[in-house]
This record gives sequence, structure tokens and C-alpha cells, in this order.
Amino acid sequence: MARKKNADKAAEAALSATAEIVRQPITETIEKNFMPYAMSVIVSRAIPAIDGFKPSHRKLLYTMYKMGLLTGARTKSANVVGQTMKLNPHGDQAIYATLVRLTRGNESLLHPFIDSKGSFGKHYSSDTDYSAPRYTECKLDKLCNEIFVGIERDAVDFVDNYDNTLKEPVLLPTAFPNVLVSPNLGVAVGIACSICSFNLAEICDGTILLLKNPDTDIDRLIDVIRAPDFPGGGNMIYDRDRYREIFRTGRGSVKVRARYTYDKDANCIDVLQIPYSTTIEAIIRKITQYIKEGKLKEVVDVRDEIDLNGFKLAIDLRKGVDPDKLMTKLFSMTPLEDSFECNFNILIDGAPRTLGVREILNEWIRFRTDSVRREMTFDLNKKKDKLHLLLGLGKILLDIDKAIRIVRETALEKDVVPNLMSGFGIDQIQAEYIAEIKLRNLNREYIIGRIKEIESLQKEIAELEQIIASNTRIRSTIAAQLREIKQKYGKPRLTQLIGAEEIAEYKQEEYVENYNVKLIFTKEGYFKKITLLSYRGNDEQKLKEGDRVLSCDDAANSDELLFFSDKAQVYKAKVSDFDPVKASQLGDYIPARLGFREGERAVAMRAVGDYSSAGHAVLFFENGKGVKIPLSAYETKTNRKKLTAAYSDASAPVAILFDTDGNGEFLLVSDQMKALVVPSSLIPEKVTKTSQGVAVMTLKKGGSLVFADSHPGLYLSDAKKCRKTKIPSAGSPLSEEERKKIPL
Repeated sequence: MARKKNADKAAEAALSATAEIVRQPITETIEKNFMPYAMSVIVSRAIPAIDGFKPSHRKLLYTMYKMGLLTGARTKSANVVGQTMKLNPHGDQAIYATLVRLTRGNESLLHPFIDSKGSFGKHYSSDTDYSAPRYTECKLDKLCNEIFVGIERDAVDFVDNYDNTLKEPVLLPTAFPNVLVSPNLGVAVGIACSICSFNLAEICDGTILLLKNPDTDIDRLIDVIRAPDFPGGGNMIYDRDRYREIFRTGRGSVKVRARYTYDKDANCIDVLQIPYSTTIEAIIRKITQYIKEGKLKEVVDVRDEIDLNGFKLAIDLRKGVDPDKLMTKLFSMTPLEDSFECNFNILIDGAPRTLGVREILNEWIRFRTDSVRREMTFDLNKKKDKLHLLLGLGKILLDIDKAIRIVRETALEKDVVPNLMSGFGIDQIQAEYIAEIKLRNLNREYIIGRIKEIESLQKEIAELEQIIASNTRIRSTIAAQLREIKQKYGKPRLTQLIGAEEIAEYKQEEYVENYNVKLIFTKEGYFKKITLLSYRGNDEQKLKEGDRVLSCDDAANSDELLFFSDKAQVYKAKVSDFDPVKASQLGDYIPARLGFREGERAVAMRAVGDYSSAGHAVLFFENGKGVKIPLSAYETKTNRKKLTAAYSDASAPVAILFDTDGNGEFLLVSDQMKALVVPSSLIPEKVTKTSQGVAVMTLKKGGSLVFADSHPGLYLSDAKKCRKTKIPSAGSPLSEEERKKIPL
């Protein structure tokens, strides 16, 4: 052991002697090491460019294009994945996952780019996995004709792949604004994007509008591009102001809710479309959770019924349940209604920018204008080259025999082209072309037929030069292409729009099963909700040793509960929040159930249905004072769970009692065993909850009020002797028998 320690020390000493510690400021480390990585992720991985594709999408689709999969039969996905690795070095699993999302089978896109065969999973189901690439087949969809249009005619720039053995396009020359037609999500370093999809036909119309006038008003554009359109369909809650903000800034959110039908015979709701941002498993988990918690008693069962016909989520209902009301409740509680957060971050000229819809379309128009101009310039140069050859061919028409004689009499092959050049006054390119003409074509008919093209070529060249020089004509060309694409590929909206005013607001009390109950509250803070049927069967309450019932009230299951604590707090709950129990059970311990502070006790309970007719809380304190506070003072518009400063804390509360109609009377007992019975009318009402009230019982110096109750007859053999018409009053002494009845 000692030898090993000595060896370790020697190694450390040698390392410290040879290693040189270089100190570097953290800012420099971030600049040199972190920033290049961050920019690489942003530019080369996670954020789409103006063509609507991330690099992984672009490399995959271009590989399939070069494989000839735009036409012909499908090929195995494994073949595509293998070929794509020549451009994408991130591994076969990542490439295949990218391929899956672009397929028709996965249903992630409104307009899929890949025609697929086999199991590719579903975007709306996290548990439905896709098959291995050796089992599935794919080819490019017809829409890709519009994605690659002009790519062979210098429409976009090309760069070397990662090992400099192949060329790949920097962008794809999309003939429509795919960036807003295909949904895209990405998380980079310090930046993310979340682009929703729009309807292709609407985007084409909106782009044509901007081609005519780049400064088109946003509201005019919104009239054409009505709202996002998601592959999953659903109903979008349409808010024009919120939508205008997305159009202007590229940020905001849209709410989408599921679309459903009701099968009356089966008493079942069939959910046929769900929000794009959720899955069927997430919805089922949430519904199941609420069923177990007793918050969805209207639902018997929920199950996944996805089959070859498409998406379907079945919800079985209990008899008598209103399906529309239930769905309103489910929309508020589950992902059957969900929000899509928009964050339109896009790479423009290699730099990330957050743009609104109009800005994105104008940037795409700029990109597409450049692509079309490059295509036309390519065509122009080809036509000019052809015209140049035909003009040379026209010169030999004057003397075909001379051309034949020059070729025949030239001794060396290498001299044929120079001799033709000098003989007819043509350049090398024209001479090479003439020299390559077959002998059988050196006749007047063939040559005249070819040079007839000269006039039409000259007209075409002049036309192209005019178009290339005119932004207006190029924009007209783009608009014509967009009209054709809309006609060929346009589809009706999947996501339907519903106005916010059509949405039924979820109010919890409307969905509570209402029935009459008995509410039991004890001195130790235990609470029971007992159905009337159960209460009639057994009215003997199980209590902890030394505990007693403070109140036994009739109430409705939809009522609100007020629990007063000894720390001047009121805690609120719903009767429906508690499960019914039997008289033989202890019930719920309120301080634990409602989250009381340590040492805080529940001293009173009241159920309230209508605050306007609920009456008053009558509070008596140890200092002999009393106050009457209307229960309406504890009503809140929001669903608050706790009210602080609910009453005065200047003196400890002895009892908090309740008077519904103002005709009640109360028994007060002092520590001197004197009793006072006062009617409710003598105790003044105070609107301010923290008011201390007025002196009700006169106490000796150092004395205190020790007991109060709203049923004097339970404790006094003759209440008349203690009943007073003026306050404060010292009260009358209790008899020995009466003293025994006072629970102190």
C-alpha cells in the first residue's frame, strides 16, 4: 500500500513538473470554444432556412432526387438511408427518423414529401412505433417536382459535402413558400423555432398578393391567409387580434381543440381529430387520472380505437350525461384543447431571424426571384450557345461543297477545325460543331431545317433578356407558377375556425352532481359529508375520544364551504371536493386537508349556497366582545382557497356562530359561571371583517368569556333569567346542574 502511494505521488510530481497551466478568461473560452459550437447547431442542424427545410431534410430529399426516386418504383428505406449518409454523417437512426416524419404514412405534414409503403408510425401516437427501414419502402411524392424545379438549371448554389467528394445544394429552389406550409420545430443553443403550418392554397394566394404589392396591409393579408392549418385538423379558436400579432411579430399562440361526434346508440363520444401538439396517450393518461381521482364521474371508460380508417378516441359516458357539457369540461382539464406556441425563427442568409408572416413571405419572394432569374439566365446562356452554333452552321450553307472539300483535303485530323475556321470565318466552337456533323447530314435540307430555328431563338433570347431585366415580369412568372401549384395541390382546410364567442365557458359548479347531504363538523376539526340515505341508516357518529359535534347542517353538494381557523383565517372549499363517508368513519381532518399552518385549528364551518341570503357569522371573543359580519363579505369572484384577516385577532375567538334570518339568540358563559342570553338583533353588524365589535358581556377584571352557543335551550333549564334586552350585561349565575352541561 505504501509503495502504491509513493508511486502516485511521484506521478503527480512528474505531471505538475511537465504540465503547463494556461489561464484563460471565461469570455475568451466562450468565444473560442462555445460560440462556434452554438452557431453550428443553429445554422447546420436545428433551424430551418427560407426553403422550409433543415439541413437533415434537405440532404435526405436531395439524395432521393439523385437516386431517381422522383419517378419509378419505391425502394427500400434502408437503401435511401445508406445513400444519404454520403451527405449526412449523423448516423442511420437519425436519418431514418427524419425520413419517417416526411412520409405520407406518418401524417405529420399537410403535404408529405415522401410517398411511403409500410408502417411509419403516427405523429399523434407516441406509442405507435415505425418499422425498421429494411421493411418499409419509399419514393419522392409528386409535390417534390415543385421542390426541385430548376435545380439542374443553376437555381441555387452548391457546396461540397462533409468529405469533399460530392456536391449538395445550399437550399432547395422551392416553387412555393414551403417554410409556412410544413410545420417545423427545432431547439438549438439559446434559440428555438416553432413554425405552424398554413393551408397551401391560402399561402399561394397571399404570396400572389404580396408579389403585386409587397406593402400589402396585414389585415388584408389575414383576410386571405385566414389562420394556421394543422395536419391533425381540429377546431381553432379564432382570435383575430392574437392572430394579427403572430402575423406582425412571428410570436404568439393559437388554441386548437379536438373535433368529435356523439354516438347516441352507444352513448359514446368519438374524438376524431386532436390538437397537433398532443398525442392520444397524453389525453388518455390525463382522463384516466381524473377518473381515478373522482373528478370525471361522468366517464365510464376511455380507449384508443385507432385503426386503418384513421384516428379515433372513444369515451364511454354514464347514462344521462350531456356529451357537449362533458366535452366542455374535458377541454378545460385535458389536452383535448391545447395551445401551439409560435416562434418563427428562420435562417435568412445564414443568420437566424424572428419574422412575422408577411416578412417571411417577402423574404421567400426575394429568394425565389433570385432562383427564377438564375434559371432564366441559365436558359438564356444555353439558347445563346445554340444560336451561336446555328449561325456558324448557316455560313456553310453558302458552300457545302467547300466544307466537304476542306475536310477531305485536310491531311491531319487536328487541322480540320482550324481549316474550317479559316475557310468560313467562324470560331473554334462553331467549327467543332460543324466537324462533328455526320456525313449524311451534310445536305441542304438538313442545314436549312436547322437554321430555321435561328429566328425563333433570337426572339426567345430577346424575350428572356427582357424578363431577366424586369422584376415585375419575374414576379408575374412566380405568380403564374403559384396559381398552377394551387390548382394541382391545393386542399380544403383541415383545421376549422370557430369564434371565441361560440365557446362555452367551463364553470365547475355546472358540472357537479348535485344532491342533498348532511355535513358534520367536530370540535377537533374533523369533517364528514354523509348522503341522506346513509345518514338515515345510522345517525350515531364515530368521533375521536374527547371530541364532540359542533354543527350538523343540511347542504347541497354544489355548495361552498367556509372553514374558520383560530388564526383569523378562512379556508374555502367545495362540498363536492369531499367524498361521501359513513357515520362510522372519522371523516377528513380539515387542517391537513386544506393545508393549515402548523398549530392552526379549525373552529367553525359553514356551507353557503347563495351568499346574498346566507345570513351572518356571529363572533364572540374572550374579552367579552361580539360582532356580526355578513357572510357575503367572504364571497370571492375568483376561486380563492384562503382569505387572510377574516376577522379581528385582537382577542382570541371563543366561538364563531351563524345566524341565517336575524332571529337567533346566543348563550354566553363567563369564567365566573355566569350566563347571558342575547338576541342577534342586539349585536351590531359590521361590514369590515376585522372589526372588534362591541362589548356584549361585562367581565370582572382579568375575567374572560369561555363558552358561546346558538342553542341556549340545550344548556339552560330556564333561559328567561339569563335573557337581557341591553348589552353589555354581566349575566346571571348558572345552577350547579346547568354548569355540568357546559362543555369546557
